[in-house]
Amino acid sequence: MPDTQTASDVFYVIDFDSTVTRVEGLDELAAIALEGQPDAAEKVAAVRRITDQGMDGSMTFSESLQQRLALLSAHRDHLTPLVASLHGKISESFLRNKAFFAQHAEHIIVISSGFREFVAPIATSLGVRPENIYANEFTYDAEGNIVGVDQSNVLSENNGKVKLLNRLQLPGKVYVIGDGYTDYEIRAAGLADKFYAFTENVQRANVLEKADHIAPNLEEFLFVNKLPMSVSYPKHRIKVLLLENIHKKANEIFQTEGYQLEVVNGGLDEDELCERIRDVQILGIRSKTQVTARVLEHANRLMTIGAFCIGTNQIDLETCKEKGVAVFNAPYSNTRSVVELAISEMIALIRGVFPKSMAMHQGQWDKSAKNSNEIRGKKLGIIGYGNIGAQLSVLAEAMGMKVYFYDIVDRLALGNVQKCDTLEELLRQADVVTLHIDGRPENKNFFGAHEFGQMKDGAVFLNLARGPVVQIPALVEALKSGKLRGAGVDVFPEEPKNNDEPFVSELIGLHNVILTPHVGGSTEEAQFNIAEFVPGKIIDYINSGSTFMSVNFPNLQLPAFGGAHRLLHIHRNTPGVIANINRVLSEHGTNIVGQHLKTNETIGYVITDVDKAYDKDVIKALKEIPNTIKFRVLY
Repeated sequence: MPDTQTASDVFYVIDFDSTVTRVEGLDELAAIALEGQPDAAEKVAAVRRITDQGMDGSMTFSESLQQRLALLSAHRDHLTPLVASLHGKISESFLRNKAFFAQHAEHIIVISSGFREFVAPIATSLGVRPENIYANEFTYDAEGNIVGVDQSNVLSENNGKVKLLNRLQLPGKVYVIGDGYTDYEIRAAGLADKFYAFTENVQRANVLEKADHIAPNLEEFLFVNKLPMSVSYPKHRIKVLLLENIHKKANEIFQTEGYQLEVVNGGLDEDELCERIRDVQILGIRSKTQVTARVLEHANRLMTIGAFCIGTNQIDLETCKEKGVAVFNAPYSNTRSVVELAISEMIALIRGVFPKSMAMHQGQWDKSAKNSNEIRGKKLGIIGYGNIGAQLSVLAEAMGMKVYFYDIVDRLALGNVQKCDTLEELLRQADVVTLHIDGRPENKNFFGAHEFGQMKDGAVFLNLARGPVVQIPALVEALKSGKLRGAGVDVFPEEPKNNDEPFVSELIGLHNVILTPHVGGSTEEAQFNIAEFVPGKIIDYINSGSTFMSVNFPNLQLPAFGGAHRLLHIHRNTPGVIANINRVLSEHGTNIVGQHLKTNETIGYVITDVDKAYDKDVIKALKEIPNTIKFRVLY
């Protein structure tokens, strides 16, 4: 038992599985012990399912434990690789705060329903005293096979943690940190003053509703209890809201950084987003969610928006500038995926693959070369010669196509690509027309009956850009009349918010149309790249103030700073602001180590590094400078 303390002391009772570590120890042991067995995947899944049932309270702990041990087929020799694996899966916030364990070692107690054989090596590596670790212990047969649990250990019983705490009679306040129902039971039994539901690794709804406080990481627990933590800037207080099925890699990056994370699988409409965006500092979206001026009015703490896609027309960039909200996107990360889909669709349409495939599914065998052609030698017309259009031109030319492009911006033609001076010039000669323009308001209904009428008879049309840029009734008419040979459409003026809503379109049922559900950039590779790139830019902005590649802020790229505090001042681009900033700093005797200014037509952005020794009143004075939009300090 820990050293006897006064009644005013606080004891920190910490769970192990999915709290100290990111995983459940028995789940990991099952994966190791069952590796190579034919039914390994099924058994491991069963162990994890039973673990969840025991942890969320839907099955008694004792029953859950016995069922899992029966499935394991584990041996003493499996424990060494298990411990090695768990060392690599310690929760990030625990690794960041080893100082907490060192400073409060005599008051930190690990109580686990897991097993001492793997709990103790991990807990002691963080600084927990061996005598303060309580866990079950395996029993073995003569060959070293794990056959059960030491039944004399109270933790093997239902309500084992409660019974143990009753025996310990800790002389002071008790705060419990854990993710499972058995941790809440300590509080319910009156043996703990507070229960903190730890959600860095797993969230269990019926546990969260019982908690006195939800701790998304250890920093949150340390912060609310005024305990020292590893970070001076309260990253754990930064709330991130991610919508629209953004790749889980982004979740990992934000959680590793120590941010609070909320994930919504589908999109949100304006009213829903207005409600959910309150107190959010970082918003992550894809192309469906509309971030309007009204939404931004409700965004009381928003610092930055990440568009996990190429386009940003779904975001009111001007209002974001006015409110000091930096926007970042992924201009290159999914271009290859969009290009490959465009090439695959033009091949399928020119070869007539789609109608032949549908006929085969209906039992019809039509072996014929009629309406089946190669793309070699065909003329490809690209409307919009940005990142996607340019890359498409290179691949198409390599496949033997003659490539033309039209763009309102003066672009450098790659390879042998020919630039068209007018849209009509491109349309009248292209065998395939593909759109790669953005969704700005002036591009709405960009392509309609007039443009389809200018195309060659029997041409193919692709839209993998934005839904509203094409008039769907005009496209339907061009297809039904035979003006177009076929079309590939990936984007639509109205799209379902999530996968549960039905898709409705006049294009449904047309035999010469390939419909895809806005998946041009939806490959594992593209989504992984985007999920790495966008959080990287956001975190750079949060940590250093860098706005490099922001779509609406003046671009400043700065190195990490040290030995100074960094003052970030966003203001309306009016004369005299930088002079006022420097006047305030001078009046307060603040020494400037370095200063950077960049402006655009709307806002100015000043980054000032100052000596750590400065008058705290300078912060208040800088915030009160006229035309200030937003101000923050990095320590």
